[in-house]
Amino acid sequence: MAKILTEQEFNAQIVYNYTDVIGEKVGGKVLLFSDEWFAAADNLIKPKAAIRDATRFTHAGAWYDGWETRRHNTAEADYVIFKLGVSSARLIGTEVDTAFFNGNHAPHISVEAIQKLDGDDLSSVQESEWESVIPKTECGPSQRHFFTRETLTEKNYTHARLRMYPDGGIARFRLYGAVIPIQPQAKDTVLDLASVNNGGVAIKVSDQHFGSADNLLLPGRGHDMSDGWETTRSRTPGHVDWVVIRLGASTNIKQVVVDTAHFRGNFPQKVNVKAISVTDETQIPSHDSSAWEVLVGDSKTGPDQEHTFDVDNSKAFSHVLLTMIPDGGIKRVRVLGTIAN
Repeated sequence: MAKILTEQEFNAQIVYNYTDVIGEKVGGKVLLFSDEWFAAADNLIKPKAAIRDATRFTHAGAWYDGWETRRHNTAEADYVIFKLGVSSARLIGTEVDTAFFNGNHAPHISVEAIQKLDGDDLSSVQESEWESVIPKTECGPSQRHFFTRETLTEKNYTHARLRMYPDGGIARFRLYGAVIPIQPQAKDTVLDLASVNNGGVAIKVSDQHFGSADNLLLPGRGHDMSDGWETTRSRTPGHVDWVVIRLGASTNIKQVVVDTAHFRGNFPQKVNVKAISVTDETQIPSHDSSAWEVLVGDSKTGPDQEHTFDVDNSKAFSHVLLTMIPDGGIKRVRVLGTIAN
């Protein structure tokens, strides 16, 4: 049976500890679906919240920003199969949003997954191979639902399936888990251990009014300001904004890259980067604690460019703290190093 959480509980327990491994912005994609007559399945993994335009109609009927199938499905359920955007992940919970689907929403959903490391050809996959992540659970109209398991799945999966019983509409689908990256055999390989693809997670943040901090860990340099981290304008002397990033592994950090791509009039005046090594995240100190070790001191930044900082510190670190002085926007942060032995 799935555990149902409030939005506040889900954010605290899931969003700030795990990654949405199915999202379009991490490279998740739709592979197969049973039907998308009224609205396309690709909408499920779009990063922005669903919208509604009641005056808009298409050849199929009323326009919806989500996935909607025909009425009177004769099968048990409609489905969408996704390829995870990361190499694999152990799964913990999901958000199913039926925004604006009222009277045509999905009455029930379930989530299953498979581990298929040899590609995306699912033609030989048997029904019995799909393993339950979230069992069949009731949904209501035009609302966000937050479902979790008690613990992470034991297996790391590569593909997921969302089913709705028997048909209807869902606006957005988020699937959270712990990324299991493919580790290089050579121990001296330099990796970006802040990257979402290598297990990096933004676990604490001061503010993310215009753009969420998890965008910092995405691949590439993005397409505009919407897919970076941007905070409100501060008016208080001495103000700073900050984010704590859990690295994908204990790391000997060689270099840090702070990218202000597309932030041209709202980049931070300065940044600094600090780090710490803890095994228990309850031990992570406040952002202004002296327990953090300085890797990059207060450094001037500029608009729309990558800023590269070499790090001279032989210790291994589990978490980094990126601070903006006083506020602004950053597109990406890269923490380059080798996995500590």
